[in-house]
Amino acid sequence: MSVVFHHVAIIMSNLKQAAHLYGDILGLEQDVRPDLEFDGLFYKLGNGQQLHLMQLDNPEKDNIRPEHGGRHHHFALAVPDLECIQAKLDAEGITYTASKSGRVAIFFYDMDGNAIELMQASSMVGQ
Repeated sequence: MSVVFHHVAIIMSNLKQAAHLYGDILGLEQDVRPDLEFDGLFYKLGNGQQLHLMQLDNPEKDNIRPEHGGRHHHFALAVPDLECIQAKLDAEGITYTASKSGRVAIFFYDMDGNAIELMQASSMVGQ
């Protein structure tokens, strides 16, 4: 039996703001979500994988996070056009830092302090 990654779940305080970031800016496609006991959104990540946004009280909201998201727990998304998304982040006033590894990648925090890495998909060839 092989283990396959299925989803990552993060806590969000405002689904409308989250939908703008994850759907409009990052371009993720919303997926079907079952009726659960709390609000949330599911997004498709490809190959049956998903990102789950859960609207719940965030027990870590006041934790101090390092300026560079790569030094904090995070998840990474490979994107087809990193420069295009950087322009959208700039337009929204969302700050980000370049990867310290030399890869074509950036790190930023969403409105609830979840660290996200965006990698240029073409820079992943051979990895």
